[in-house]
Amino acid sequence: MDFDYSSEQLQLRKTVHEFAEVELAPHVLEWDEGQIFPGEAIRKLSALGFMGSIFPEDLGGAGLGYIDYAILIEELARTDPSVALIVAAHTSLCSNHIYSAASDEQRRRYLPRLATGEWLGSWSLTEPEAGSDAAGTRTQALRQDGCWVLNGAKTFATNAHEADVCVAMAVTDRTAAQHGISAFIIDKGTPGFRLGRKENKLGMRASPTGEVIFEHCRLPESQLLGQAGEGLIDSLKVLDGGRISIAALAVGTAQGAYDVALRYSQQRKQFGRPISEFQAIQFKLVDMAAAIDAARLLTYRAAWIKDRGGRVTKEAAIAKLYASEMAVDACNQAVQILGGYGFIKDYRVEKFYRDVKLCTIGEGTSEIQRLVIARQLLKG
Repeated sequence: MDFDYSSEQLQLRKTVHEFAEVELAPHVLEWDEGQIFPGEAIRKLSALGFMGSIFPEDLGGAGLGYIDYAILIEELARTDPSVALIVAAHTSLCSNHIYSAASDEQRRRYLPRLATGEWLGSWSLTEPEAGSDAAGTRTQALRQDGCWVLNGAKTFATNAHEADVCVAMAVTDRTAAQHGISAFIIDKGTPGFRLGRKENKLGMRASPTGEVIFEHCRLPESQLLGQAGEGLIDSLKVLDGGRISIAALAVGTAQGAYDVALRYSQQRKQFGRPISEFQAIQFKLVDMAAAIDAARLLTYRAAWIKDRGGRVTKEAAIAKLYASEMAVDACNQAVQILGGYGFIKDYRVEKFYRDVKLCTIGEGTSEIQRLVIARQLLKG
């Protein structure tokens, strides 16, 4: 394993960092306060090829690997985790599910528009009664007159209210347990498919999260994604890659909070000295820096294995578990270093602190990650 970044990866980090500082940073507070979708920023990211980073060039993507993708998500989150989440849900959930499970015709129809950012994607697995228990899905799809008819509702779908394409899971055979759930591609504007409530969230407020509702939504057979009954199995594979992106998002959020805390500690004076000279503050900074470094290495290890075609169920879960819980603690310490100013919206650590908690919940809670890891360990 090579611990050096390639020249291309260094340039990628620099490009994304500069983009975030120019295009995102001036608007972060406005977007957060108003729950405003950063459409113009997403269009500019699309023009740079970042909405289809991990897909082949012949399908409109940038042909990058998962380490490159982790760098992209990390650097976006370092400035605005909401934007990083929009990109991550679009790329490693919706688009990647289509890329990994679709027919050639479906790939040719959807991937070029998703990978170039012409279309935005959302992915719907969670339901009010089926969160961690994904096998408890209630949304149903029945075959009628050569079509699939969907009825039910999904919740906590990232990008739902802005998406052009939704990938959703529904039960097609209740007798087959986890092999009775199938995936479907639903286009915006399909009759019987509508949006429900948009959630008013603690953090990640520029990233829209909400309900999608199916009421006698008729889909042709061609909208079945993958094999009938294999939607949940395919979803679990998709989540392996998605958890790498959430780990990277957590690392970037923690890094952003650390950056602010470090600068503040060097500028803020108490008792005639910068507070960075006090051991209590130094120890907090050291603990943050060491934990961020460890989380980054775990994340890139999972990405490295993924790039080589290996299975990353355990490694991705470990990276997400450690990085997300580390990031919550790091953001908490950043608020503490800033003291009263850490509680004020003019300083970014307040937003990082609110945003980061989602990383321990989305794409499998910390408790689910521990179950996933335990199963892998006990398999020997």
